[in-house]
Amino acid sequence: PQVKNVNKIQFGKYILDTWYFSPLPREIWKAGDDVINKLYMCEFTLGFYRTEAELQRHQSKNTHRHPPGDEIYRNGDVSVFEVDGEKSKIWCQNLCYLAKMFLDHKYLYYDVDPFLFYVVCECDSQGFHLVGYFSKEKESANGYNLACILTLPQHQRKGYGKFIINFSYALSKIEKKHGSPEKPLSDLGRVSYESFWARTLLLKLREVSNKPNAADRMISIGDLADLTSFTQGDIKATLDRLQILQYSQGQFYINANPKIIDYHLQRCGGEGVPVDPTKIHWTPHLTSDKWLR
Repeated sequence: PQVKNVNKIQFGKYILDTWYFSPLPREIWKAGDDVINKLYMCEFTLGFYRTEAELQRHQSKNTHRHPPGDEIYRNGDVSVFEVDGEKSKIWCQNLCYLAKMFLDHKYLYYDVDPFLFYVVCECDSQGFHLVGYFSKEKESANGYNLACILTLPQHQRKGYGKFIINFSYALSKIEKKHGSPEKPLSDLGRVSYESFWARTLLLKLREVSNKPNAADRMISIGDLADLTSFTQGDIKATLDRLQILQYSQGQFYINANPKIIDYHLQRCGGEGVPVDPTKIHWTPHLTSDKWLR
């Protein structure tokens, strides 16, 4: 892997140790330059600065305290903004440069025009602080509902990964589509998705297996897909992994034994930060053919 070109980044009140190389804009760093020990970043405009004095000069003039775009969700102190890569190009590119410092992806899209960015913030009296985000193609030929996902290191282990995944499916439900994240997932991404898929499906199966009427206890993979907006492929793979999808006399069936469900649920971790779908104010985008590539 390429050697890191930045050691630390000052971001709001945090100093973050970077994990990976990021192909920053040439005016900040170019091949042949020395490693930057500490890079300064405005947490609201996502501008990069080489010195603390430059950052402070910018901050004295800047009044923006939230991401560009529309706030489409607010619940307590958690908000989500939808930012269009075409309308806020530099902001979204800088978000990708920041993300690359913490993502071991071979490539990230720096052509941000075909993407929407869903930016999760914690709000306090100082403004809306970036927690993480996911990006999504405006028009995905493969039915992907998420391209890239990141929670910044200072906010990891607080349940935001599951919040972001859950939110991506909440949008798919509004679109009345089944969705799946773009493959391949990073190692960290795969672990989060597998536990989210498992927990969601196990809870649905537990609900169904507790119904008093035997006819109501029948559920198909297609039904589960409609209830969750997960694709049938992701559901089948998850149930296979949990070994509760069984095959008998030419038919697959789901073995929803309550003991087995509880056993697996204890291993899926918690719900994470919950998503309240009633607080999402969003309508699906009508996209033009130019994004179908």
